[in-house]
Amino acid sequence: MHNVRKVTADLTWLGASDNRLALFENVYPIPNGISYNSYLLNDEKTVLFDTVDSSVRRQFFENLRHTLNGKALDYVIIHHMEPDHCAELADLLRICPQVRIVCNMQTQKMIAQFFELGLPDERFMLVKEGDTLNTGTHTLNFVSAPMVHWPEVMMTYDSTDKVLFSADAFGTFGSLNGNIFADEVDFKRDYLDEARRYYTNIVGKYGPQVQNVLKKASALDIKTICPLHGFIWRNDLGYFIDKYNKWSAYEPEDKAVVIAYGSIYGNTYDAAAVLATKLAEQGIENIKMYDVSKTHASYIISEAFRVSTIVLAAPTYNGGIFVNMENFLHDLVAHNLQNRRFAIMDNGTWAVMSGKQMKDLLTTLKNCEFIEPQISLKSALKENQLAQTGELAAAIKAGL
Repeated sequence: MHNVRKVTADLTWLGASDNRLALFENVYPIPNGISYNSYLLNDEKTVLFDTVDSSVRRQFFENLRHTLNGKALDYVIIHHMEPDHCAELADLLRICPQVRIVCNMQTQKMIAQFFELGLPDERFMLVKEGDTLNTGTHTLNFVSAPMVHWPEVMMTYDSTDKVLFSADAFGTFGSLNGNIFADEVDFKRDYLDEARRYYTNIVGKYGPQVQNVLKKASALDIKTICPLHGFIWRNDLGYFIDKYNKWSAYEPEDKAVVIAYGSIYGNTYDAAAVLATKLAEQGIENIKMYDVSKTHASYIISEAFRVSTIVLAAPTYNGGIFVNMENFLHDLVAHNLQNRRFAIMDNGTWAVMSGKQMKDLLTTLKNCEFIEPQISLKSALKENQLAQTGELAAAIKAGL
């Protein structure tokens, strides 16, 4: 049975959600599922914007068949070649043998890498930045968006209805439960954290490239944003665009503190918890603590992008950093976080070494500051270190 919704008079959402998948890209937990968005423009020429992941192929093709209502499909525009959006391209070409693929040269090469289709050149309409496609009453303008977050990515702007098809940008983790528009849900309360986690982990490394695309978007009169995952935006676009601007500029959303800790037998956690209490006594609210051994790194990375100050507490393990903290820090560095303040707490029974090694990893990040004093434990926090812990809490407070 088809399951579609109108976006505008001529544009239909015909995507679907996967509520069974546990890990997006086999990495990131998605307890609330994920949507794969595809759209059909029904004009004098019909245009499909992307396909979907194979997990929802049956629903997608039922939706497409219903929405075409007997018409031929003229074009399919490929914004991004990741298989969660292009897995059904080969089947689409078999079902719609007349359809032309609209893409750029890099995408054409990637199509040949994913599929052995043997297509003649005339089946492709190769486009570049600034090119247009007229479909009758609509004019589609193509916008290059390299490394947001693959090199071939492009976006399409429908200047008639002022719709931006934004590829993976402006996406959100989570399935769509009938409500496909962000204004139909309490987005800030229920979905902002998942939108941030999506951005920071999928696109976060590429802040400068996102900034370039935001500059291009600022020159367009955009009324609707149609991403490939998550909600469609038709109201209060400035709110979400501002979030993307902050995230891609590595600007903290909140002057707040997150404590990420690793603890083997509980002593390092105890010290981190004492620091949290000292911070609360300084008047700091909404302190968050995360155990790197229990919490998936994607959640803590999202929080690191949100806040201005990050406390890292970890014991020495085999002469190095406690393994789960080390893994998290490598992930954090890989996502290019910048403009943050870090406080370090380390621990060791015969050699306290993890603090220096954590600092060494973090010094590769741009414009980051270390807050003194560093708290070093010999097995456990001692009474005579409480004053030093209070000094660290005061220094953290002073920088907020």
